[in-house]
Amino acid sequence: MTKDIRICLGFRKNSSKMYDTPVSLQGCCVDFICENLEALCDVNPVDSPLPKMTFKDPDVYFHGDLSEQLLTKLCDKGKLTDDTLSLFNPNTTSLKRVSIQNSQLTTRGLRTLRAHRISDLEIKGLRTVTVNDVIGCLGEWTLSHLKSLNVTHSTFMNSTNFIVVISLTKLQNLQSLNVSHTEFNNHGLEIIATDLPCLENLDISNTRVTDISSVRKCKDRLKSLSIYNIRPLNEDEVIPILFEMKHLVHLDISEDPSVQPLLNLQNGRFKIKALLAVPSCLPCLTSLDISGKEGANETMIRDFMTTHTMRFVGAALTPYCEYEMLADEIKTDIVVTGEANEKQILEALRRYVLRAVYVQKSLYTLFRLTQVMVEPREDIIRLVLPAMNGHPKQLGVQMAATACLYNLSKGDVGMKVHPACLKHVVNSTLSAMENFPNHQQLQKNALLTLCSDRILQDVTFDRYRCARLVMECLCQFDETSMNRMSVAICSILAAKISTEQTSMLGAKARYMKKMLELVKQKVENKVIDITLKFTLSALWNLTDESPPTCHVFLKEGGLDLFMETLQVVSEMEPDTRTQVETKILGLLNNIAEVKNLREALMRDDFMMLGRRLMHADQIDVGYFAAGIIAHLASDGPQSWLVGTPEREELLNELGEVVLKWEQPSGEMVAYRSFKPFFPLLRCKTAPTVQLWAVWAIQHVCTKNGNRYCPMLEEEGGAHILRQMIDNPESHEHVVQISKDILILSRENKAQAQKKREKKR
Repeated sequence: MTKDIRICLGFRKNSSKMYDTPVSLQGCCVDFICENLEALCDVNPVDSPLPKMTFKDPDVYFHGDLSEQLLTKLCDKGKLTDDTLSLFNPNTTSLKRVSIQNSQLTTRGLRTLRAHRISDLEIKGLRTVTVNDVIGCLGEWTLSHLKSLNVTHSTFMNSTNFIVVISLTKLQNLQSLNVSHTEFNNHGLEIIATDLPCLENLDISNTRVTDISSVRKCKDRLKSLSIYNIRPLNEDEVIPILFEMKHLVHLDISEDPSVQPLLNLQNGRFKIKALLAVPSCLPCLTSLDISGKEGANETMIRDFMTTHTMRFVGAALTPYCEYEMLADEIKTDIVVTGEANEKQILEALRRYVLRAVYVQKSLYTLFRLTQVMVEPREDIIRLVLPAMNGHPKQLGVQMAATACLYNLSKGDVGMKVHPACLKHVVNSTLSAMENFPNHQQLQKNALLTLCSDRILQDVTFDRYRCARLVMECLCQFDETSMNRMSVAICSILAAKISTEQTSMLGAKARYMKKMLELVKQKVENKVIDITLKFTLSALWNLTDESPPTCHVFLKEGGLDLFMETLQVVSEMEPDTRTQVETKILGLLNNIAEVKNLREALMRDDFMMLGRRLMHADQIDVGYFAAGIIAHLASDGPQSWLVGTPEREELLNELGEVVLKWEQPSGEMVAYRSFKPFFPLLRCKTAPTVQLWAVWAIQHVCTKNGNRYCPMLEEEGGAHILRQMIDNPESHEHVVQISKDILILSRENKAQAQKKREKKR
């Protein structure tokens, strides 16, 4: 048995004011489909002429937007495979704009795209097949009409380590091409510049291109050129070539000074001074990114901006972002990336999500701003999360991101953040914990975020995963505040995960040893603080209906330690003593529920202690002590292994104690199930054992009837109560309380029925 510990770790206020719009009905439906594919779809045999997977409903059809949303959602959830991609056959779906990211696909699945008329194709991070293979999976209509292709972070390298780009020439109507962060090279650039007559937008950032002279062939039509982190062999040629691009509207010549390109060249950091020194160049330019570039000054940039109608200037990782003409939000309406103010930082996170050093710098600067934010900023959270998730193995990014997320979700601010947004915060935080299990400060950042009443009580996430990672953190580090947060989190989560999951956690000896070690340290020093109380709560919840955990607890010496703890707190002030005694007796009550472990509790010293505590003035203490006695006595005289006190004597005292109790004002305990009570209810030879059991059932049904009355019916407890009532040998008090419980159950059922009818 366990208390439903609702420990206030943060500030609980009315959380009805959410700064987020609800998920649309269509979005909910798409999410449901993704989570229930097995129920909604048929899986066809390999030799079937039908696609591998088809929807069971023969009349189902997804229009274009819905098809694209379903595809994106499957991708986001990591469920896009060759099999699930086969769902998108042209009879039930329609794809025009396709976006696939970081999926493990082969040509078997990608051939599904052949039947669709695709105008925009985005396949990011695909390393299992080449770009050449992807193009080979497209239909004739798509090859002739495709306007935009983005294959960033994918590969052109085939199995024989040759870079194959010739297939791009099939895309004669292609207007926009993004091959950034691939093995795309000089030869490829020459081919597409020559053979793609409609090409207007080109991104060759961080590729193997070292000579951009081929772009001269499309200088009369190129409107956008991105050459971030390109290191030309002849840097003196770059600026003259750019001068020829008279129609450019956007130019990105930024660089990451800390990262070498794919060829790891040491040269090629061409200067921007020559470009900015000619203000009349590139007359159509409205967007220029010079982030990470050295060599400019305020006068140059001002003169260049004076001769151009600039809408965007990239100035991240440079001092330029602090110039008044770029940093003054009142005087300029130009969009700027940098670190001078919040607007610049957020724009940098939005544009540079794939650039680790840029992201890290932006997040570190943002962290200082989030420390003083008093209003919820989900807009910022939505920018931090993609940046964080895009660089899961970059410690610097994860450190800064976890620190920002803590500031954006803590206290009063967190109370106003929508649970759907906090769910993503938790998931990204847990991923960071998994990726850096040995980094103390990152783990501490994560604990600070998770140790929130708002998150632990109101947000849906994988609680077992969280509890497991927090337990690992507890075992890995021995730091006072981290210990406190870890056991606080586990004390709540252990009551919210399944009994199977609590057994998986609690039955791990290293977890049990660590928690008992914390208890021992506190007891030896006679320190009864919040950490000890959280630890006792966590142990209590982990042993609830979990025989394996109870066994490990006993094996690791938990009983002797708890006996010592009870002795220490007996000398302390009443409130502290009651809190600790309740938690300890609650855990020992869990052990007493396990028939084959009761023998461990049959000790003269423990039974004398239990007898004394059963008579405690505090009902919380007396209740659990009496419960232990009831369970131990339920096995009959033959199993009573102690000489003092005698079983009959103790049973008589048990009945006297229970009859003196009055129902407390609040809910004293919470149960996962009534099943542990059933052996007690059937203990006909010991009426006082039955008496304790029915009193306990009546207590929770009185305090929380909506939860426990249906549970009593569903598990068969009501049937056992009726049998006891019909048995003429049942004790009169047992019969009366049983009747009261059944009346309460009927009233609750009637009220529930009225509520349902009212809703109709």
